[in-house]
Amino acid sequence: MYHLRLKGSHYEMGQKLGRIFLKAGIKFPLEKLDGLQRKIGTASGLVLKEFFPEAAEEIRGITDTVHADNQLFTAWLMCMGCCLYNLDESWTAEARGCTAFAFSYGTEVYYGRNNDLAPFLHKGSKRILYAPENGNRFLLNTSSFVNGEEGMNEHGLIAAMTFVLPHLEQIRPGFNALFLIRFILEKCKTAEAAVTAIKMLPVSSPANILVCDKNANMTVAELSPDTREIRKCETSPYGSKFIVAANHFTDERMLRRDNSDGNIFRSQERYKTVFDTFQNKIENPMEFATDVLRGRYGFICQYGKEENFKTAWSSVFNASDLSVYCAAGSPDKTKFREDSCLKPRS
Repeated sequence: MYHLRLKGSHYEMGQKLGRIFLKAGIKFPLEKLDGLQRKIGTASGLVLKEFFPEAAEEIRGITDTVHADNQLFTAWLMCMGCCLYNLDESWTAEARGCTAFAFSYGTEVYYGRNNDLAPFLHKGSKRILYAPENGNRFLLNTSSFVNGEEGMNEHGLIAAMTFVLPHLEQIRPGFNALFLIRFILEKCKTAEAAVTAIKMLPVSSPANILVCDKNANMTVAELSPDTREIRKCETSPYGSKFIVAANHFTDERMLRRDNSDGNIFRSQERYKTVFDTFQNKIENPMEFATDVLRGRYGFICQYGKEENFKTAWSSVFNASDLSVYCAAGSPDKTKFREDSCLKPRS
């Protein structure tokens, strides 16, 4: 997992990313975008420019540096987590199978996630510490760049997305889930503010957005272009608040917006594994979170070789003290290592 630090104006941060891409000789598959992707991606780029012009400036910094077509490059980024179904010749639909959860432990708030992807997406995974001008300082974990799957900001606000397979004919111009995460981390300070943003921003395709803050406010927004259902957290038999998200919707009103059988990459099983663990008393929250992610309470990441699918990274965040722990690769085989980059320097 690459570790990057970006600060300054959005254009300057984009330029730095562009120079890194040039040095690494990275090529972008812009020519693979088909007619639908170009149409949806281009229209979504205009939405991004209207509601999040800072991110559009960061993309411009990249494209000016790598000498790429800005409109096409933006369209490609806006298709991620939405309709980038031709990422690789061996895949006909986006392959994202993540599990995320948050819970309270006394006065502390924890979050955990396995980010499961097809192997060809692993090598580009990044952990980026952002310090933008006129925005929150935040950590973004991503298999892409500019947008991302999860993160936490300096105010102890955590945001994470989980992919839900869309009906292509229902996709509309708007923010994909990865850009929603970026917007929330940079612009919001509380879970309440994040939910307000989610209700306001145009959404391109189905997704779950989990948000929680250091005050134990936690929720999952089940989203589609025309519907937003806000799911409240549960309470365990021992008084802890908790919430879980995988790759399906739980609200009956949202089920018809999922184009899978509701169990993509064993989503129902992963969700149940995590949900059921919260019926137990938590003795050590960090140990509990890592054990869940390692599959010690049931299936969550133990994919077979025939599935050609595995965990790219696992994360545990403590919103109360801004601690970050990450295992690069399958968590049942890799140690969680602490990253204190978000903590205030003494």
